[in-house]
Amino acid sequence: MPTMPGPDKDGQPLPADQTEAKSGRGWEDGEQEPEFKPLTREQAHQWRAGQPELSVWRLVGVQVLVGAVSGLLVWLFSRQMSLALSVLYGAASVFIPTALMAYGLTSSALSRLMPGHSRATFAGFLLWEGVKVLLVVAMLWSAPALVPDLSWLGLLAGLVLTLKVYWFGLWFQTRRPH
Repeated sequence: MPTMPGPDKDGQPLPADQTEAKSGRGWEDGEQEPEFKPLTREQAHQWRAGQPELSVWRLVGVQVLVGAVSGLLVWLFSRQMSLALSVLYGAASVFIPTALMAYGLTSSALSRLMPGHSRATFAGFLLWEGVKVLLVVAMLWSAPALVPDLSWLGLLAGLVLTLKVYWFGLWFQTRRPH
């Protein structure tokens, strides 16, 4: 395989095809890019119909379910109510702010005021994400005062398990047949 100058991270010369790809010189002179063709209204409608519908409320519901099941399992195996409450509070530190953000993005007056305006939607997302982060911090800060005999390890376990619902939901959506 022919090589060109330009070492990789280990100091070895790169093959010619990788050098071209890294430098952006992969197109031959005179070669045209494929022409972009916008979809018609009917084609766009068909494409949207084939895409899975994502519901933020389903995500919140699964987070509540994961938090409740994890708290119940911890209580069943340990018989320590303080540990189970710590796990439940850790889960609540995720799903309560997520539910508030979901409400803000889908049902609040701000979301109904300017539907379809991308800048307003993005600003609303940033606003509600900030509210969500502040609420999470406030809930975790107040945990020692609200949960008797708080177990930080249990709280962290509930928080992490409930946060993993995002990744599970993403994985599940990509695995679903369209």
